[in-house]
Formats: sequence, structure tokens, C-alpha cells
Amino acid sequence: MIKKQIKRTYRISKYIVYKETLIDYKENFWSFLGSFIGIGIIAFLQNLYFTEHDNLFLIGSFGASCVLIYGVIQSPLAQPRNLIGGHLVSAIIGVTVCKLLPDVLWLTAPLAVSLSIIAMQYTKTLHPPGGATALIAVTGSAKIKALGYFYVFFPVLTGVIILLLIALVVNNLTANRKYPNSGNFSKKLKHLLKIKQ
Repeated sequence: MIKKQIKRTYRISKYIVYKETLIDYKENFWSFLGSFIGIGIIAFLQNLYFTEHDNLFLIGSFGASCVLIYGVIQSPLAQPRNLIGGHLVSAIIGVTVCKLLPDVLWLTAPLAVSLSIIAMQYTKTLHPPGGATALIAVTGSAKIKALGYFYVFFPVLTGVIILLLIALVVNNLTANRKYPNSGNFSKKLKHLLKIKQ
């Protein structure tokens, strides 16, 4: 009995490891294409309107958002509400913290990130790159800090909308990918209805 259980567990583990290490070249291609175009457009606008050393438009948190919205499109953290809401909520908090405590980095950095996490949880817009957006608002260059609340709209909102539009196009070009994922919501609703009956 124990020997049979061990063999079964081994087969299941072997299958899971095998399945997790398979490479889906088509999925990888669409992830590459989406992130290349999304970041490419933002970088083009950066290059067009700003000098090389004036990195205002191309903020680091956009790279992390690309991983989610092009690479893990079924994740609840990658959905449009989370993408837009997470960045905007975090940007507002980051700018506010920077304005209230402008030169206390040891306090503003952790405060901006921690408050943005709590705000995203309360607003149900949790998007991990949002924490970086809040951090950039307090640790960014003097030019980023000088933007004040304009930082929320330009570069954050503008960049997020570009990434979202590209995600809506690229992630729906094939039958195997569907974005946004509304299936999670309907599954949760059905599950809740079954529990209550």
C-alpha cells in the first residue's frame, strides 16, 4: 500500500515538473511582441520629447507591468482594473508622501510603498508594480519630483494606457489568449452561489 502510494506520488510529481518545464513558443512569442511594442512606444515617446538623461516617461515599474499583462495574462493582478488602478493609486500616494516629507528618504520610501500596498488592497486594485510607481515618486530625480501630481497623469496614466491598449490588441490576436480575463470572476461567483445553496 505504501509502495503504491509512493509510486503514485512520484508519477504525479514527475508529471507536474514535466508540465511546468514545457516551453510554449507561441505564448513566448506573443509575450515578447506585446512587451516589445508597449515599451517600444513609451521609449519612442521618451526619445521624441525628452533628452537621453531626462528619463521622465519610461519609468521602471512599466517593465514589471509588462511581465504581468503580456506574460501572465490570466493573473488577477494583470487585469485592467489592477493595472490602471494600482498604478494611479500608488502614484497619488507616492506624490503625496513626497510632498508631505520631501527630504526624509528613510521614512518616505517605506511609507510610500507600504501605504500604496494598503490602498491597493482596499481598492481591490493590487498590482505589484504599483509599489515601484510609489517608490519612484519619492526616490526619482528632481525632475520627477518637480512634476508633483502631474506625475500621476504623465508619465503614469499615459504609459499605463499605452500598455493596456497594446495588451488588448496583442493578447487577443490568437484564440489561445484572451484578455482581460473575466472567467475568474464568473467562476468565483458560481462557487459562491453553490456554497450558499
